[in-house]
Amino acid sequence: MINLFTLGLAAMLAFSSPAIAQSLIIPHGQGETRIEGQPQSVVVTDWAAFDNLTALGVKVAGVPGSNVPGHLADKVSADMVKVGSLQEPDIEGIAALSPDLVIVAGRSRTAYPTLSRIAPTLDVSVDNAALIDSVKANLTTFGKIFGKSDRAAELIVALDAKVEEARAAAAGKGAGLVIITNGNRIGIYGPESRVSWIYKELNIPSVFDNVDDRDHGGDAITFEYLLQTNPDWLFVVDRDAGVGNDGSARQLLDNELIHQTNFWKNDRVIYLDPQASYVTMHGYDALIVLLDQVIAGYSAQ
Repeated sequence: MINLFTLGLAAMLAFSSPAIAQSLIIPHGQGETRIEGQPQSVVVTDWAAFDNLTALGVKVAGVPGSNVPGHLADKVSADMVKVGSLQEPDIEGIAALSPDLVIVAGRSRTAYPTLSRIAPTLDVSVDNAALIDSVKANLTTFGKIFGKSDRAAELIVALDAKVEEARAAAAGKGAGLVIITNGNRIGIYGPESRVSWIYKELNIPSVFDNVDDRDHGGDAITFEYLLQTNPDWLFVVDRDAGVGNDGSARQLLDNELIHQTNFWKNDRVIYLDPQASYVTMHGYDALIVLLDQVIAGYSAQ
């Protein structure tokens, strides 16, 4: 005969065990954070973190109130509370939500000391020199926290496959250069920048040996520099469009000097999605958008 007490006890344990079992200590960019149980109310102050969470199917309660990337716009619902800008999170607004978890990164990471006194907080800023590995690590961490490890593994497999596809598309097709336009200014991005994965992960040779790209606008260059280095491919990040202003990259590059370059003559200019490349390049969907653009650009040749 089945013991009803045993069945009842088993049912109680089945319903209660997830909350009891999960007590995680998560290492991150500014230390370690203990998370008790699975967070139900989550606030993010970084769009790339939002990108990764929504790719996993995790709903959030609070999001930045500015510069919503176009590729994420349909995932931002009206019930999500706006919690300040990317650079300046609304500390009081976040505190009013009494969140179970706050996630900062990149532009908002300086708010970590204050926010960590309000709620368990993670800094998931990535290492630009190993951007894709860092994104995969964040997906794995979020999967563990929210019981989405299987989904995280699926996303990582898909991301790896997309990287391989882009790498194959670019193989043997010459050197490249990534530039950023900002008004009438042009800068180049190099091996330690937010777009370093284009060189490192896709094995696209660069046309320079050394570049100081620590500034957010890259190392300043001229049209003459582009003609002198004359890369086979040019990748363009339009910062103005990335921060919600009118973009000017296409008009800026349409001039007599640039018309003499190989990349212009051969129609080998790839205009990267400005928000994905400048704001959310550390997010899963953003990377897929950018990789698809790279694949399409090379495949068209």
